[in-house]
Amino acid sequence: MAPLTAPPLSPTGQPAAPVAVITGTTHGIGRICARELARAGYRVVMLCRNLPAAEAVRQQIESQLPQALIDIEPCDLASLASVRTCAAAVRARFPTIARLINNAGRISMRHRMSVDGFELSFATNHLGPFLLTELLRGSLAPEARIINLASRVHYKGHLELHSLTDPHARYRPQAAYAQSKLANVMHTFALARRLAGRRITCNCLHPGVVATHLLPRWLRLIKPLLSPHIFDAERGAVTTLHLALAATLADVSGQYFDEHQQIQRASQRACDFEAQEALWQTSALWCGIASEPAGVPSVASWSAQ
Repeated sequence: MAPLTAPPLSPTGQPAAPVAVITGTTHGIGRICARELARAGYRVVMLCRNLPAAEAVRQQIESQLPQALIDIEPCDLASLASVRTCAAAVRARFPTIARLINNAGRISMRHRMSVDGFELSFATNHLGPFLLTELLRGSLAPEARIINLASRVHYKGHLELHSLTDPHARYRPQAAYAQSKLANVMHTFALARRLAGRRITCNCLHPGVVATHLLPRWLRLIKPLLSPHIFDAERGAVTTLHLALAATLADVSGQYFDEHQQIQRASQRACDFEAQEALWQTSALWCGIASEPAGVPSVASWSAQ
């Protein structure tokens, strides 16, 4: 395998192009976003668990875009130790980050626990990205953007934090996934409050129902019968790329976007200020990091009205 590095940094030690860090680029939306961010002139840092698959994606992008600058860092979002190691490596190589896209996600069809003792879908979809974001916050550039991949399924989600450390808790895959996506939206709103006044934005989105590896096999098989209601990865990446690249969104933060790039009101549970803060405090405790003041809910999507 070729070395997992792109061409060297500039003599000043800074990347020659703005840096975009993105998780989960070996499939679907993440792969398309990595390619299009490279096309837009970003140096793309792909955080991936499957390094051979990541290398294949890098080679594919470089064959299409010879000027692309692609780096790969190993990261297993289900392991807090792996996230810490990855974040340290990213900070060391890239002191300034312009875009952080928490794209990776998973659905566990059976009840499994992470190496740290948390329900696996929640650990991968929320705790890992939460810790990664906190560890990289100090490296975010002025006017940086944080983008969290959520889902419309968050409307069906309920937070049951007490069950997430119980290996014998009742488990339903759809409910576990919905809970983790609800956490993504709540994390977005709580983080946007904490970033207020810094010109660093944080938004989340529903990409649409996208025919990727996360979609159940039976639903992928009948996709031709349902189209255009199920997007392919190219179409599914549109909203993420809009949030990453649109100049009109430079000052937009704390919002939930739909698959048509429109701001929508998140669920009532997602907009619950006290629940957001309970999630933040619990996530910080479980990740072993210091918490911080909540800030003031001053935008409609940040608190129920």
